[in-house]
Amino acid sequence: MKTLRKKLKKASKVQRFFYNLALFLYLVCFGYFIYGLFHLGKIELFIRVIIIAFFGLWFFIYFLSGLISMLSKRIKTFVVFTLFTLLLCPLFVVSSFYINKIYDALSVMNRETVTYTTNLITMKDGKISKNSVIGMIKSTEDVEGNLLAKKLIEKEKLKNTIEYYDEYPKMLQDLYNGEIDGCFVSKNYPILFSNNEDFANIENEVSVAYEYSEDMKNVDNKIIKNPGKDLTEPFTLLLMGVDSEVDGLKANQAFNGDTLMMITFNPKTLNATMFSIPRDTWVPIACNNNRENKINSSAAYGSSCVIKTIQNLTGINIDYYAKINFKGVVDLVNALGGVTVEVEKPDYWYIGDGKTYTNKVCEQDSSRRFGKDLVCMNLGLQTLNGEQALAYSRCRHLYAMSDIARNQHQQQIIEAMASKIKDLRSVSDFEKVLNAVSKNIETNITTNQMFSLYNVAKNMIVDDTKTLSIQKTYLSYYNLGLSFTSALGYYKESLDAIVKAMKINLELEKPTIVKTFDISYSENYTTPLIGYGISGTRKQVVPNYVGTDSTSVSNWCRDNGITCYFNSTDSSLPTGQIITQSVSGVLVDSISSITFSISNGSEIKNDYTPTKEEKKEIVSNEEEEKKEVVNNSEDTHNTDNNKDKEENNDNSSEEEKTEE
Repeated sequence: MKTLRKKLKKASKVQRFFYNLALFLYLVCFGYFIYGLFHLGKIELFIRVIIIAFFGLWFFIYFLSGLISMLSKRIKTFVVFTLFTLLLCPLFVVSSFYINKIYDALSVMNRETVTYTTNLITMKDGKISKNSVIGMIKSTEDVEGNLLAKKLIEKEKLKNTIEYYDEYPKMLQDLYNGEIDGCFVSKNYPILFSNNEDFANIENEVSVAYEYSEDMKNVDNKIIKNPGKDLTEPFTLLLMGVDSEVDGLKANQAFNGDTLMMITFNPKTLNATMFSIPRDTWVPIACNNNRENKINSSAAYGSSCVIKTIQNLTGINIDYYAKINFKGVVDLVNALGGVTVEVEKPDYWYIGDGKTYTNKVCEQDSSRRFGKDLVCMNLGLQTLNGEQALAYSRCRHLYAMSDIARNQHQQQIIEAMASKIKDLRSVSDFEKVLNAVSKNIETNITTNQMFSLYNVAKNMIVDDTKTLSIQKTYLSYYNLGLSFTSALGYYKESLDAIVKAMKINLELEKPTIVKTFDISYSENYTTPLIGYGISGTRKQVVPNYVGTDSTSVSNWCRDNGITCYFNSTDSSLPTGQIITQSVSGVLVDSISSITFSISNGSEIKNDYTPTKEEKKEIVSNEEEEKKEVVNNSEDTHNTDNNKDKEENNDNSSEEEKTEE
């Protein structure tokens, strides 16, 4: 040991400096490299072990060979070994930098804590005083409508009377009608409720009296528990569109639920099914005591409510969810270099600024601007940029099928993006896509689970014969005909066909083998839409029976199992005719009884006050009666005069005869 020290002292100070520097830098950079490799989860685990073992072995090789060459004064050998060792350091740093960058970008999408905000709103220029009555959502699962609302009350020391509600529309309606003076809503209320025609201009009609925000654990992550499940197994993903006017996704509980798409994916077969659920579909809302409403209303209570509602609707567990900001779609499509889509011809042309845009599909831009910012695209197959892709996926007013057409367009855009993503090859292109999605997506998929898709992607790249196939679906629907809102009913048979296809893709059911088929060479082949054209029984709506006979109503009540009460009412209408009914225009299965008032055919009572129209009719009848009396009296008078004349004539004749 003493001999070694003596030889080291005799060695060149420059060589000793670079030897120690190389060892130190190599250890630091190699450790950083190992740290990065550990972030890759199960990606090429065997190869990573080999790499770590090789470069770990090199450290010991350089430690010995560098020392020996330095002591034996073989300068060339020492320089070669030292330079090679130092050159490995930037390789470690750059590799680890990109690995950690990818890991961090993916980690951002899985938000453990998010910012929740509640607003106490009043009507425009309204104020909250000590006598004000304030509305609050009853459910304690609603973070912004209940939990944070209570914290705001405590912070501001409000002593007001609280009126509790089961749902937001009723609470807002009472605010507008003056039944309450204020209410608690999510900060997203301008977008959240603007699709309701009663509150279309809510942003300009209310004011924010108080606001309270708090960073909390993401409550949406509690609804789904799938520890250790990799994406190499068949899984279900719920894609939810968040309508935001700013780039980036500030994940809070409530959001706009106009875009809901359930996707199943089988990594073994590379087959996916896409089920777009129309926003006006009338279903039981899980977090609102299963009261039926439009499915997009569930988004007002957060992702958890949407997930539970759709799980109840389909009977399929949802493994993962992803919220995507519409604004981020623009960045993602642009990062992919555009998407190729067949733009469908609209049923109506856009009219704006006194101009009709024929042979084009036009829609507002990502910031909801028209005019000079209007986004238009030609019809037919073409490559769309980010703004055009978002505009096409949003457009519904130009199509007779409205939201149904929009759902089909969104499936087109997603299919086109999936096709482009699988063709990514360069690191720079992948980095652009990663930057676009990382700030505009929130999901419960962990980073390690995302990395598990690597093997699926690798198989697609290595084997060109393996391609991604997408099954599109179409939920057959009909207009429910509710009197108080527009809503869509769905045919259960159509939903069953879609659910069956998803379960087969998830390997929960075995497919039915088709042994025969027919083909016509005169027809163009098109990929079938699962669920399309399938009809069946419809949900019934309570008809309006006012003006009809009570006998037919009795038969309807008996056939539908509804308890009907008939109250006899004094009326001049025919006996048995329906005058009023307690409910109409609602679903039959949502009620158990109806009360009808029917005419008993009696005259109107003396204390009855006639309407203006009835008074006019009475006066008109009296005038007609007076005219008839006058005419009759004139006729009588004329008759008497004629009789007198006849008698006078007779008398004169008799006198003439006497004189003769």
